[in-house]
Amino acid sequence: MDRTPPSTENDAIQLYQRTYYSLLKSTRGLRVRSLEETHGAMASSLHTKAHSPEIDMSALVYAYQRLPPCIAETSVVLMGQMQSVFARAGFPEVESWQRVKAPARRRKFYFNGEERILAAFISSVSDIDDFLPCLTAFQIEWKKIHRKLSMHSVKERLISPASPTPDQWDESLLEEVRIALELGTEDFDRLRGLWPGKKLATHIMMACSRNVDFEVRVLAGSMSDYRKAFQAWWKRVEEVTPRICLRERPVYFVSSNVHSLVNLVTTAAGDLREQVFSYIRSNDPEELKTYFEDIVVEGDAVKINNLIYYCSKFLIGENTPDGLEKQARRESLSGIHRVSDPHSIDVEAQIFELSKLVRANIDPRNDVLTAEEWASIAESDAIILNIDYPLGMAAYHLFSQVSSSCASVLGFYAVGKAATLNGRVGDLMIPNVVHDEHTRNTFLFNNCFTANDVARTLRTGDVFDNQKAVTVKGTLLQNREFMHLFYQEGYTDIEMEAGPYLCALYEAVQPRRHPLNEIVSLFPNVPFDIGLIHYASDTPISRHENLLSKSMSFQGVDATYATTSAVLCRILKNEAKRQKPKT
Repeated sequence: MDRTPPSTENDAIQLYQRTYYSLLKSTRGLRVRSLEETHGAMASSLHTKAHSPEIDMSALVYAYQRLPPCIAETSVVLMGQMQSVFARAGFPEVESWQRVKAPARRRKFYFNGEERILAAFISSVSDIDDFLPCLTAFQIEWKKIHRKLSMHSVKERLISPASPTPDQWDESLLEEVRIALELGTEDFDRLRGLWPGKKLATHIMMACSRNVDFEVRVLAGSMSDYRKAFQAWWKRVEEVTPRICLRERPVYFVSSNVHSLVNLVTTAAGDLREQVFSYIRSNDPEELKTYFEDIVVEGDAVKINNLIYYCSKFLIGENTPDGLEKQARRESLSGIHRVSDPHSIDVEAQIFELSKLVRANIDPRNDVLTAEEWASIAESDAIILNIDYPLGMAAYHLFSQVSSSCASVLGFYAVGKAATLNGRVGDLMIPNVVHDEHTRNTFLFNNCFTANDVARTLRTGDVFDNQKAVTVKGTLLQNREFMHLFYQEGYTDIEMEAGPYLCALYEAVQPRRHPLNEIVSLFPNVPFDIGLIHYASDTPISRHENLLSKSMSFQGVDATYATTSAVLCRILKNEAKRQKPKT
């Protein structure tokens, strides 16, 4: 039997967390400048130059992408679970403020530009452990930019009444700014990519005249508040789908994304094929035209369909509302219901009625049933509940709500991104051991997936099963010492949701709350599938290219559809088997 890993309590990381949780109790709010010292001292693997006067472009890009674009204009940040929480604190109209979004993090934000207040809706303690370090990292790096510009003569050119407007910036001025920031050409190009076009000039001019010192207030943070938020989320899901009566339906629970499963069960690839091909030839999105031409010659249906699925988002986005209307029609014909804007929690849900799936509309890689088995599926009362995977401990609250609100759980499947300590970006890891840093439990379970289940439709990357994963509290709350300690014990898969999910799953099948600091075997106790698959988006130890500071974009498509296909095939086969006694 696997033994638990040695104590992973890292003094610097623990000190950082204790500092901000202690200061957040203050009725006056927390000044982020109070966290800068302990933030730097933990030597985060994603913010290695926190204490250096040199601008850490990787950390700046990572943090900024997980914050709304208005962050540089913000003075006060409020965190709460629901509208009622903000109202009780004296902000009754928060949802009437400007809705803003972070490029790489699903979280509801509203901005009051007049008072420079940003409202962030949080769904669990993980939102604090994620959002606050990102905010601190951004403040540290913004201050460096402000300081370097203030010490250089270029500042006078930028703030004088005769300074050029953002659309008047030329390459000579950009070069002067690059020298002032002491950035190499590559890093300055990354800054220009972060703030493209006029945004670079706007942010640089803002940094000349404005430093940042955020004040943060958590308006409510009890377990009860988080539960209420998810109860409101589930109520919204039920309201949107009254005819289905979710409380009477057995459910296959899937935590993944809101595009791949839908594409695999509708006619999207066939219907959009010629439109997408024409679009790629004319527009060359993300420089995919050469790849497109190669795979058409190769004739690999899996690669072609993956490309169609990926590029269809450009068509739907450009042809709204017509594109969205066609998409809605395809989904309706396949018995799919969307809950795209649930209350408080920014987690989209989709409900698939298995009885309404049409065999002719299924992606060929998932046509794994006989005609007789498909006929039995038409008699099914089961649904697939697919949710856009939540962050960290929100997974615990969400699955607890679902498992207590549906008739029964027939299968649990979770796929998502992770860091790998021994593989490459794009590889897949299938764990059967998960150590959870929240509870210090080590879960042992029978993963229903093997490498062969996924490799069947995987075209790039490798698959590793029988792996050991560790669930961490936050992406910035790690350092190389922390990762090496786990690596020595054979843990090669780092992510944020598996542990909380397994804690909730334990409580769904046991008469007591999940334990703490124990080895927990789920082998004899769970009467349904447990399936976990992670695809690598980062290689933090090797320091090869990582994708945490940018979107995976097309690089993640092959892994996404290979994993989702494995999940869909498993569900269809299990449901056909469940229906067999009825025929």
